[in-house]
Amino acid sequence: MQELHDAPLAPLTTLRLGGPARRLVVATTEAEAIDTVRAADRAGEPLLVVGGGSNLLIGDQGFDGTVLRLATTGFELDGTELTLAAGEVWSDAVDRCVAAGLAGVECLAGIPGSAGATPIQNVGAYGQEVSATVTEVTAYDRDDRRTVVLGNADCAFSYRHSRFKGNPGRYVVLRVRFRLADAGGMSAPVRYAEVARALGVEQGDRVPVATARDTVLRLRAGKGMVLDPDDHDTWSAGSFFTNPILDNTQYAAFLARVRDRLGPDAVPPAYPAGEGHIKTSAAWLIDRAGFTKGYGTGPARISTKHTLALTNRGTAKTEDLLALARQVRDGVREAFGVELVNEPVMVGVGL
Repeated sequence: MQELHDAPLAPLTTLRLGGPARRLVVATTEAEAIDTVRAADRAGEPLLVVGGGSNLLIGDQGFDGTVLRLATTGFELDGTELTLAAGEVWSDAVDRCVAAGLAGVECLAGIPGSAGATPIQNVGAYGQEVSATVTEVTAYDRDDRRTVVLGNADCAFSYRHSRFKGNPGRYVVLRVRFRLADAGGMSAPVRYAEVARALGVEQGDRVPVATARDTVLRLRAGKGMVLDPDDHDTWSAGSFFTNPILDNTQYAAFLARVRDRLGPDAVPPAYPAGEGHIKTSAAWLIDRAGFTKGYGTGPARISTKHTLALTNRGTAKTEDLLALARQVRDGVREAFGVELVNEPVMVGVGL
């Protein structure tokens, strides 16, 4: 276990933003992680848990407390049952599953961050979500002061949400178990239209699992969503806003605003999102509100490759990025009457 004081936090995040931590503890075992959490709780000290830092925006003032960085390792594959330590690099784990010919997470390739973060956010992309494969999550419950094992149903997964995100700070994820599929080296059915087009297949078809993974990586790279330290378009938290989910009344009002602004034949993206609800595209809203790729002139700008990514061009501060995020959020609300919600976890700041 490593302990540092007045430690920079920006290098621990994919946005490269945020001030220092008063105390940073790097835990390499579950016991070290639990001991650190218990010590902070006994002292009444603020605690922030950091994995890969890919979904995190920290204020310029930093964090006046203990930051626990989970650097635990462990990849155990027993048939189709996969157990990952929270600190495992998610993209590396996906690659190892693909190499084993197992399906279920291949469309989640290239997503930065740690395995322990995936159930918190119910990470998803290109038609897959981890909620479809997670069977249980082992976590330390700070309220009950004990380690608990939560099954899939107990995790309360929904779109980019879970029991863990709904109770911020209560649970420290220690390890995650998944059940993958052995389809003879073939992928899960391709659900996402963009992936199907890129593969030249129909939605619902299967392809070799490595082919699906490689195609997703190419699509992500084209949008600046695969980390590259030399490419400022990847200095982001991925999609900064979630796709809005509207009830039928809200969607009707939204559709009227769209056609009033863009013309009577304008049709925004719409996807089923449960009974009486429709999901639309945040990227479409942002672009049609006038915030196109590359928008901005300061040190924080919209990615030149993907409208949903707000990026640090190398010298930004957190407040620069927040100013841009507020401008985009307010512009979309004014144009279409839809409120965008940030996807990254914010520490010491807010929109």
